[in-house]
Amino acid sequence: MTRAGAADVPDDSASEAPDRLRRQASRLLSQLSTRSDRLINEGLADVDARKWHYAVLASLQDHGPGSQATLSRRTGIYRSDMVGVLNELAERHLVERAPDPDDQRRNIITISDRGRRHLRRLDKVLDDLHDELLAPLSPAERDQFVQLLTRLLDHHDRTS
Repeated sequence: MTRAGAADVPDDSASEAPDRLRRQASRLLSQLSTRSDRLINEGLADVDARKWHYAVLASLQDHGPGSQATLSRRTGIYRSDMVGVLNELAERHLVERAPDPDDQRRNIITISDRGRRHLRRLDKVLDDLHDELLAPLSPAERDQFVQLLTRLLDHHDRTS
């Protein structure tokens, strides 16, 4: 059994589930999200990482250095939780903190060379986990699935 099919997750996809439940997009998305979260969290834990580590490192790599508040906005991690994430990353020498020259009360966070190497490793781990999650889909279907999910999220981000 794969990580995503753990025994303590009810299997609503079984033939006993009422058709009306199996046709509800919101329910299907919720179930897939639960399985996806478990798969990703367990897969990252296997390499001593968490999804928030990845989010911060990816943000720093893609958008450059930033303050704690900036990283919180970029990643969706609560500011109060960001301190703990940054402490974990700093202890592992994956990020560097330096006083902001414009405001000595805050730090600017930068990804380190070690952090860049770790991010490449996490990219590979996540690619493999996504292959497992999306195994039944062809490459074209995977691309379409991601495009559709992105369109839905973008729509709801604009309307909320």
